[in-house]
Amino acid sequence: MTPFLNLRREGAVALLTMNRPATHNAVSDPDAIESLLDACADINADRGVRAVVITGSGRAFSSGGNVKTLRDQVGSGLGVPALSRHAYRNGIQRLPIALYNLEVPTIAAVNGHAIGAGMDLACMCDIRIASTQATFACSFVKLGLIPGDGGAWFLPRLLGRSRAAELAFTGRAIDAQQARADGLVSQVVEPEQLLPAALALAQEIAAQPGDAVRMTKRLLREGEHTRLDTLLEMSAAFQALAHHTPEHEERLAAFASGSSKAVTR
Repeated sequence: MTPFLNLRREGAVALLTMNRPATHNAVSDPDAIESLLDACADINADRGVRAVVITGSGRAFSSGGNVKTLRDQVGSGLGVPALSRHAYRNGIQRLPIALYNLEVPTIAAVNGHAIGAGMDLACMCDIRIASTQATFACSFVKLGLIPGDGGAWFLPRLLGRSRAAELAFTGRAIDAQQARADGLVSQVVEPEQLLPAALALAQEIAAQPGDAVRMTKRLLREGEHTRLDTLLEMSAAFQALAHHTPEHEERLAAFASGSSKAVTR
């Protein structure tokens, strides 16, 4: 079977390409999940990586669940509901935790259909850029299912409660322009410009001081659920660390010498 994931380095950027067009890059198969988990672990262990781009090959970003195996591996084919619960917890539910805990920023370059868990995978990333050919659908309800991989946590945070509920309750698909209007994606570009745009943004992020970016991402994550006073205390501690990094000293020196390029790049 074709390996699910191709990993390529572009300097300090890791490009992850889901490469199983035959299943429209379904992420529910065990080896697909393990490939993404391994990539997350490797990236967190490599301080040379400062940003990640995730995209798909072929016509789809990801079709989400592989309907050919969904019933047998995690559904009613297991015979006992408790087994399905453990299959989710030990399988695809490990993926949102791994992506959420990546220290470096992640960009989803959505090249085509992002359906069900595929849409959720895009939502797990920090930034989404879409091709004009991309479509998004929280389609679980159309199969009589619910978002079992964390989509019910991510979607309201990105779209607000009302819009997230509308999409989740109807399973309706939206195109890239509507996704941009909803705030689900930050850019919509022509297909041939998708990867260059995503990589350019990733390289812009990677050019910033690495420790500051990592700590900023952590603060943004914590700010989603913590109290203001707690976040301020955490910010003070992180800022104390940032003040003592070599990159901060280098940027201060560049600013003092009038070299704005080093500071604003």
